[in-house]
Amino acid sequence: MSVKKALISVSDKTGLVPFARRLAAAGVEIISTGGTAASLKEAGISVIGISDVTGFPEIMDGRVKTLHPNIHGGLLAVRDNESHMRQLKELNIGTIDLVVVNLYPFKETIAKPGVTYAEAIENIDIGGPTMLRSAAKNHQFVSVVVDPADYEQVAGEIEAAGDTTLETRRRLAAKVFRHTAAYDALIAGYLNETVGEVFPENLTVTYEKVQDLRYGENPHQRAAFYQEPLHGRAAVSRAEQLHGKELSYNNINDADAALAIVREYAEPAVVAIKHSNPCGVGIGTDIREAYQKAYDADPVSIFGGIVAANRPIDEATALLMKETFLEIILAPDFTQEALDILKEKKNLRLLRLPSIAEAQPQKTAVLRVAPVAGGALVQDCDLKQLTDEEIRVVTDREPTEGELAQLKFAWKVVKHVKSNAIVLARDNMTIGVGAGQMNRVGAAKIAIEQAGDKAQGAVLASDAFFPMPDTVEAAAKAGITAIIQPGGSVRDQDSIDACNRFGIAMVFTSVRHFKH
Repeated sequence: MSVKKALISVSDKTGLVPFARRLAAAGVEIISTGGTAASLKEAGISVIGISDVTGFPEIMDGRVKTLHPNIHGGLLAVRDNESHMRQLKELNIGTIDLVVVNLYPFKETIAKPGVTYAEAIENIDIGGPTMLRSAAKNHQFVSVVVDPADYEQVAGEIEAAGDTTLETRRRLAAKVFRHTAAYDALIAGYLNETVGEVFPENLTVTYEKVQDLRYGENPHQRAAFYQEPLHGRAAVSRAEQLHGKELSYNNINDADAALAIVREYAEPAVVAIKHSNPCGVGIGTDIREAYQKAYDADPVSIFGGIVAANRPIDEATALLMKETFLEIILAPDFTQEALDILKEKKNLRLLRLPSIAEAQPQKTAVLRVAPVAGGALVQDCDLKQLTDEEIRVVTDREPTEGELAQLKFAWKVVKHVKSNAIVLARDNMTIGVGAGQMNRVGAAKIAIEQAGDKAQGAVLASDAFFPMPDTVEAAAKAGITAIIQPGGSVRDQDSIDACNRFGIAMVFTSVRHFKH
């Protein structure tokens, strides 16, 4: 077999002309359509128009041009099937040995601000995916290229042997079906969002590879990093790495956790993360003060941690950060002075993400997909923000203005701590975090022990209700003065009574923040 005839129709014309020239020089006839044909002719490359093959004009503004038996018969005929080849001869249909197609830019279209529904629909490609699928199905005999990155290999093999290898054709066919599946997933996602379908009967999602990773959570696990094609810009995958070693699986996971927490705050804020849990969170009048508080919250655990800030890192903050071993600093920007200081640490990863403080694009739903054996759990992301109207005082004593501010601060942190979760806070910083415990009082004891004497006069936040008053009793013994929790236990009154006995102010939110 050899490649004698190619059909080329591309939206992305990267590398098109040099590739087509090599094909023509190798004796390959080129069939083409519309703008692709015009580009090739302008470059002096001989082209057979699609209408010359189909005997039918392109119609409906190009919506119908390749959907024709003269095209798909030439693609789908099994070359060693005598019946197929006899039918081609009887119908005067020529074989097509190479298809080079990429699709209407649907993703780029719907990503544009203010795109209309009609514009999005018009950019759903029909003929392109159909040709790709036909050629990929018949890859035993037909080569199919959807990615300009493959032009070099395909042209080289044709120049060397007149055809591509079966191994190459199989690899290209697999890439085609990945590509068309991703394309259809984007269309389905867009239409689902348009009609408000959050949990459809079939959920199809697609991700684009950012990079291969050295390994996963542990060295014996393989891993790669993917991003959602249309995710808002405030994501680790959108960050620009300015310095340091390649990101690892655990780096990315922890940086994502840090980003989620720091975006809770409008004030200058810094979050330090270890193993997906915050070990220190601080807000201040400037980013230096915020970092100092995040550091002071737990000077031991921040060692080897990931830090995220919602303001640019300046020289003064960089000088503080330099004194501690950190894996990553993620920030909207870095001053040149800060970069000069931090780049002295060869392995420190510096990530710039200007959109940290920007609001996420409004969508019908932001979904989180968690794989389980044999399937997946899908839910809305926990983006719930607490409002003043939702805060209900349930004790005899109301929290002071200062206590209420600290309760709100702690509530934003505990939402992101693995359950069972308890967070202690004072002076706009965490002072104790109890995470991932099997019982709530156990989480409280860990947070209280970490806080030590700082617990005197501090506040406590719990991600879920108290099933019994033992957490209140532990808090009172430590000197906690105010508590925020969802409420909702059949024994709420026991905890309320305990707070009243100890003079603790307690508020309910009626919102639970389990995080498993």
